[in-house]
Amino acid sequence: MRPVFLRLIPALTFALLACAPGLRAQEAPSPDGPPPASTAPGQQERDPDTQTLKVNVNLVDVYFSVRDKSGFITGLHQQDCGLWEDGQQQTIKNFTQEKNLPLTIGILLDTSGSQKNVLPLEQDSGARFLSEVLKPKDEAFLISFDVNVDLLADYTNSARELKRAIDKATINAASSSAGVPGIGGGPFPTSNPRGTLLYDAVYLAAHDKLRIEAGRKILVLLTDGGENGSQETLKTATEAAQKANAIVYVILIADRGFYGGGITLGSTGAREMEQLAQDTGGRVINVGNNGKKLEEAFDQIQDELRTQYLVSYTPKNKVADGKFRKTNIDCGKGTNVQARKGYYAIVGGGDDE
Repeated sequence: MRPVFLRLIPALTFALLACAPGLRAQEAPSPDGPPPASTAPGQQERDPDTQTLKVNVNLVDVYFSVRDKSGFITGLHQQDCGLWEDGQQQTIKNFTQEKNLPLTIGILLDTSGSQKNVLPLEQDSGARFLSEVLKPKDEAFLISFDVNVDLLADYTNSARELKRAIDKATINAASSSAGVPGIGGGPFPTSNPRGTLLYDAVYLAAHDKLRIEAGRKILVLLTDGGENGSQETLKTATEAAQKANAIVYVILIADRGFYGGGITLGSTGAREMEQLAQDTGGRVINVGNNGKKLEEAFDQIQDELRTQYLVSYTPKNKVADGKFRKTNIDCGKGTNVQARKGYYAIVGGGDDE
């Protein structure tokens, strides 16, 4: 596997402590990430050795939620929905509502200078969200990003430990030379001391933390969408989340004084955040700098997690060719299905190396 961490050392601080927790003996689900086609500027196609999740294409799992004009729909059954892969209808083998399946959560906290006045809101609401959503089998980790990417808390089920880590997060608008690299102890030298390494943070969270985890996986970004200086791009960060089978939720929050008003799709990186969330099966919630709206955003994410379904099927195309396959779920007229748009049929199915 390509040494991603070493490649990013000149720009990032990231403690790779996930190796041991990541070896939990669980069956890896088939990824169902959205299509690789992206309008974002990208890099050359990665070498096959860097593909992050090897999938057993004998069984594909797709997590999804369904809404109508009244809200989320519960109580659906297998006969209520149909599933297609590359335009060919598939035979559904299992259809369940997944309220209690283990959940892995990554919180990505923007600690760049533009977040100075809203960081306390993020800390309070983020800690409350984790205390309410984490169940005994769930785990979460916390990453901050600014001119560096720091792992503030590794995998834990302790909401109290996560709260302590969130409360210790501080704004870092410029590089510093203090501390020991790793877990927020001090940054590595950076070539862009005024950057905001958002795409690098998403890539590392997905590729280095979530790719070998099983079950439901989400990333929650608290950011104004500003990006500057990452070695990764929107395209490569999105693909890392796709291959890790991680849903990305973006909570857009910003200091109105810093931007001279609220966040719009034309300001900062809000449009790119819309694309990142949509391409990974999540969505963007714009809260401005309103603490109540921020709490409501976390509540909406909780509601979605409580109403998710899991559908499993054996694809009629059994060739593990490493290509992306588009999937589509339809649960009837007047419904809106929120799901990933497909998966990678990666050669050599099974668990990751």
